[in-house]
Amino acid sequence: MLVVELFPFGRKKFERELVPLLEAAQTMSPRPLVVCSLRDILVARGGEQRAHDERARMLADRYFDAVLVHADPAFVRLDECFRPIQPMRTPVHYTGFVAGRPVTHAVSERNGILVSGGGGRFAESLFMAAIEAHRRARRATVLTIVAGPLCDVATWQRLYTASSSDPSIRLRRTVTDLSAEMAASQLSISQCGYNTALDIVRARVPALVVPFAERGETEQTDRARRLEALGVLRVLTADRLTADTLAAAIDDTLSFQPAQFALDLGGADRTTHVLKALAHGEKPAGKRHLVVHAHLA
Repeated sequence: MLVVELFPFGRKKFERELVPLLEAAQTMSPRPLVVCSLRDILVARGGEQRAHDERARMLADRYFDAVLVHADPAFVRLDECFRPIQPMRTPVHYTGFVAGRPVTHAVSERNGILVSGGGGRFAESLFMAAIEAHRRARRATVLTIVAGPLCDVATWQRLYTASSSDPSIRLRRTVTDLSAEMAASQLSISQCGYNTALDIVRARVPALVVPFAERGETEQTDRARRLEALGVLRVLTADRLTADTLAAAIDDTLSFQPAQFALDLGGADRTTHVLKALAHGEKPAGKRHLVVHAHLA
């Protein structure tokens, strides 16, 4: 079995490596099952969308036996962000979201504000705005910043310098379970990557997200808007991020009660089931098309 992440729907810069690999797989005996693994939402390509999608469709139909979309089709479907000229023949299987277990331990009292930025590579502006917003608000609460494993040394040093004189600001490189940390907080402030969004869903915490949107990235904004429409979180777009706008958004979101809803989070088990069935030449059991339930708590 050969599982490729995102390509040919993305990762075009690796084409010179991946196409020879896929060609080699075609000539093997027995030929391995070839599968593409996708997250929930693809990046928009603007005016190049149709040509990009058609080319991806041709590569998928030529080399791949199946596409696995790690999402609940009630939340988003592949055809909402992938529209080739010709219909794709390669079968698509929705696995549900791949997430950790829901936070089950009781939280007696939520305390503090938690700020995170995924891996931390592109979150410095969010972190610095949060520090300044916290300083201006003079709240009697702790602001904890989880910098992330990819936060570079220079950014970490700037965060340390900006916060070292304020005992109510705490810096942490990483945490073992971000969702559990969110669940214990009054408010979560973050970007809106796949894993972070699922941490918010699992924690059921009042959440404010500032989606990463540099270099034409649309995935996080799309995901954030969909979750906002369900009443799960609040959104502050990156182009509006300042200490003042963040402080105002924090005040607004501290009183926000996220909607209760259901999404299919069983993607890890479902992915294993689908791959085993395909490897044995069997048809995977029916896809789970869960209805998203949204109502005020």
